[in-house]
Amino acid sequence: MRDREVLEIAGVSIYLLHDLGQLDLKPQAAGFAVVVSGHSHVPIQEMRDGVLYFNPGSAGPRRFKLPVSIGKLIVEGGVVRGELLQLRVSES
Repeated sequence: MRDREVLEIAGVSIYLLHDLGQLDLKPQAAGFAVVVSGHSHVPIQEMRDGVLYFNPGSAGPRRFKLPVSIGKLIVEGGVVRGELLQLRVSES
């Protein structure tokens, strides 16, 4: 697997990489609507310069005191939005 991927879904360009700290381009200038990363395991979605930065968090074992979460991107009519979902886990 490559460390970076580019997807286009329903006319929306998405840039995927593991570690946001290694972002090697300017997403808005490159025409990306979304940057998806995951290294930190911290669920977050925020708009910066018209680009959605999205980290779904981690659905695996709880790390530190972070929530266990997943995320989904919804693409409708050429517009994308993110949704973060916190999962309930039993602490055994």
